[in-house]
Amino acid sequence: MRYFTAGESHGPHLTAIIEGVPAGLFLNADDINKELQRRQKGYGRGDRMLIESDRIEITSGVRHGLTLGSPITLTMPNKDFDHWSQIMAVHEIDERQKHIRQLTKPRPGHADLVGGMKYGFSDLRNTLERSSARETAMRVAIGAVAKRLLEELSITVFHHITVFGGMTIDLSDELTYQEIKTKAGQSDLSIANDAFEMAIKEQIDNIKKQGDTLGGVIETIALGVPAGLGSYVQWDRKLDGKLAQAVLSINAFKGVEFGLGFESAHLTGSQVMDEIVWEKETGYSRKTNRLGGFEGGMTNGQPLIIKGVMKPIPTLYKPLMTVDVKTHEPYKASVERSDTTALPAAGVVMENVVATVLATEILETFTSDNMTDLKEAFTSYQEKLKLF
Repeated sequence: MRYFTAGESHGPHLTAIIEGVPAGLFLNADDINKELQRRQKGYGRGDRMLIESDRIEITSGVRHGLTLGSPITLTMPNKDFDHWSQIMAVHEIDERQKHIRQLTKPRPGHADLVGGMKYGFSDLRNTLERSSARETAMRVAIGAVAKRLLEELSITVFHHITVFGGMTIDLSDELTYQEIKTKAGQSDLSIANDAFEMAIKEQIDNIKKQGDTLGGVIETIALGVPAGLGSYVQWDRKLDGKLAQAVLSINAFKGVEFGLGFESAHLTGSQVMDEIVWEKETGYSRKTNRLGGFEGGMTNGQPLIIKGVMKPIPTLYKPLMTVDVKTHEPYKASVERSDTTALPAAGVVMENVVATVLATEILETFTSDNMTDLKEAFTSYQEKLKLF
């Protein structure tokens, strides 16, 4: 499976083409729109969420509710485009109009300046429009298709936030994964301990008044993934490497770890490795899951524990200093609509990106022209693992 996305933040549409989805997968627009609605929620979001109401139209690859095995095209109209139709026009416009909403004061932490330098843009909006986190809406849509496939194989992917604006969310060791999923899903902060809700919301409100932003750490968990996905035989076939690249490709993500991750640097080997056990009914497993479900670049049958750190959003209502690219004079950076924090939304993006990588790996590993063959191959493989 592979995909491409296209479109600009304030353009008429965002589009994705997905190739390699098996025939016979039940899929409708509602499956995708539910995920898009989740991305638009969360405490600390900005005014644009009042404008956007993301809805997908499936324009190819599905007939009568079933995928055909041919490329799937997803199209998402931008309801705000009417206000940007001249600014983002495809056709040529009068020179006198080109200065409208032109961006010449690059924002620190964004792609504005470097993109302009690389592609030779005097108007940095050409960079801003494509580098915007708006593109992640389509990656959520693609992830929703991947989730629909994973659901048929009894694989679940969800997220919760473990650090919010520097505040660590303590969780009881007795909480099950299902309880974490349920609690985080009910929270508009995506946290699994409601004792922290009031303090975090007060912090968000205070930071908003200051014109500043907050980041944090998101943990994505995948359940039901069998051992042996990925490979140790080449560096680019290691699945944890593929997941790390995918997570770091999300806007504002600056780090990724698996299991204990960076904490391992402070521990001994006996405190990090997971001892192996075997039972007749289930086969091999581990006593612990400190490595986050990976050994040698392959899944080991334990839940996948993937953490991503999201920096504070760089668009500030209290802008930092920059330089105007036309005059080279110092100025305060340009201000675009932004959020105080987008951590809950970024968690939805991360879980869908992880789902996409897992679905892609499964389709590369097993016979997958149609869902019947895929399910048979996947089930047969799981039974084989139990007998090893």
